Amino acid sequence: MKTEKDKMLGGELYDPQDPQLTAARRRARLLLKELNDSRDDPREERTGLIRELIPDCGKGVWIEPPFFCDYGSNISLGDQVYFNFNCVVLDVAPVRIGARVLFGPAVQIYAATHPLSAAERRTGLELGRPIEIGDDAWIGGGTVICPGVRIGARAVIGAGSVVTRDIPADVVAAGNPCRVLRALDE
Repeated sequence: MKTEKDKMLGGELYDPQDPQLTAARRRARLLLKELNDSRDDPREERTGLIRELIPDCGKGVWIEPPFFCDYGSNISLGDQVYFNFNCVVLDVAPVRIGARVLFGPAVQIYAATHPLSAAERRTGLELGRPIEIGDDAWIGGGTVICPGVRIGARAVIGAGSVVTRDIPADVVAAGNPCRVLRALDE
């Protein structure tokens, strides 16, 4: 028998009011409060909080407060990832972020979604789709990344973009919806 957490991480409809999930979100909220109140703490103290919130975390990760997420435990960060101020990660499905990825301020990463059918939404069940961002990508400020999207390595996403579908590696992409503008010249 699958738990609600198993269903959530597997992309199936799940009950977000499940006691195990509610407790995990509460734990994340307490850690986020501590992290978001740590503006003047030494780097070592904030790094410890980041690792407690996001156990699958590479070296040299830095998150500027405030930062928000659902669980933290469903986020995977490579080395030297940087989140600027006011970023949100709705991690009801796995969110995998490669090494040296840079996020501008107010980037929103939404693995969470809802059924399209109003009748299904009335049940209160939710679902999620995994998100993946490759190494060395740069995500401009105010970008929204929608459920199920993959962004390739070294891609540059222009500020204010709404990424609704996969973006390949080594391109500059922008807009709403986000689309490839050109290949990178490296």
